Amino acid sequence: MNFLSIIVQVVDDNVEKALKILKKKMQMDGIQREIKNRRFYEKPSERKRRKMQDAERRRRKARRRRPEY
Repeated sequence: MNFLSIIVQVVDDNVEKALKILKKKMQMDGIQREIKNRRFYEKPSERKRRKMQDAERRRRKARRRRPEY
């Protein structure tokens, strides 16, 4: 199991700002999405289906962005 450490410094007792920075870093690393996905057990067949749907969604998104000549 890989452990990831994220370091956020609290400057001038501004905990709210440090928390905001931490949440942004977690979102950029995809940690929140991973926690949400692992909250409940997912059968291997469901995981495979979800990954295929995600890949198709990425392909459609790339197709929309790509100019057609």
